Amino acid sequence: MSKKQQYTLVQRPVGMPDETHLKLEEADMPVAGEGEVLLKTRYLSLDPYMRGRMNDSASYATPVALGDVMTGEAVSEVLESNHPDLSPGDMVIGRTGWQTHSAATPDILYRIDPDLAPPSAWLGVIGMPGFTAYVGLREFGQPKAGETVVVSAASGAVGQVVGQIAKMKGCRVVGVAGADDKCQHVVDHYGFDACVNYKDEDFEEQLQAACPNGIDVYFENVGGKVFDAVMKMVNDFARIPVCGRIAHYNQTKLPEGPDRLIPFMGQILVKRLMFRGFIQSDHSELLPDFRRDMGQWLREGKVKYQEDVVEGFDHTLDAFQGLLQGRNRGKLVIKVS
Repeated sequence: MSKKQQYTLVQRPVGMPDETHLKLEEADMPVAGEGEVLLKTRYLSLDPYMRGRMNDSASYATPVALGDVMTGEAVSEVLESNHPDLSPGDMVIGRTGWQTHSAATPDILYRIDPDLAPPSAWLGVIGMPGFTAYVGLREFGQPKAGETVVVSAASGAVGQVVGQIAKMKGCRVVGVAGADDKCQHVVDHYGFDACVNYKDEDFEEQLQAACPNGIDVYFENVGGKVFDAVMKMVNDFARIPVCGRIAHYNQTKLPEGPDRLIPFMGQILVKRLMFRGFIQSDHSELLPDFRRDMGQWLREGKVKYQEDVVEGFDHTLDAFQGLLQGRNRGKLVIKVS
């Protein structure tokens, strides 16, 4: 092959990104230089944070530049190697972007163990989303046995892991999701005590019934009406790890008033609430602990996971749009080859 395929950011989206913003195109096949390896993408991860990288605004990471390949993590196979640490056939994970082939140095790659988990799982339960759940709950949620933990986007790549770890800690775990089948799945397969569909008209009443003793930990993935409902039920000294706010990623303007900031700040003070935004990459020192613990939990069957695998690189943009709309069921990955 002399060409690869890639998605390039050609225009910054306002609202939902589409083909006018992300262009599928061909480019010359990369060549592995000195100390580099040539990679063929097998699985590409699609994650909500990618929407923020399309904006030219201040954030915890540099935005994707116009004309650059869209950022993203992938599991790839080494085709050619000019480095002694990797050999053809090795499977690695790295932030190689939305493209079918790439060249990289081993220092930005991690060789995965396919005997511990299937390659695609290294983009989910034992990869960045799983680590995000581990860090957020362990370091900032700090759940204690008998407490109530509420998890938004409960069936998603992060939420499904948060709930299962909280159950191992002896907590009552209540999920929030956007479809009845998603709610049923997290109860039946992950052992959540309850799950509520936020699209139901009586959502708040259902959430109150599921949390009779209030809420001690809220793992925030969503924002919007879910956040508003939860904040009416938090207990004194509740902890709120802030992981994402997908309900707002495609907003084109601020919501109409009234301004609720003053009463919200009052609630933080009176109830002594702890809010903590976090990014998993700030806590890389915990990666060995996470891989040890998650590897053991997977081997013992204590943690289960669901993947939504879409076949074909040319379906990447449509699948990403579906992720932002909640169409996926579990961790979304593209099977590229």
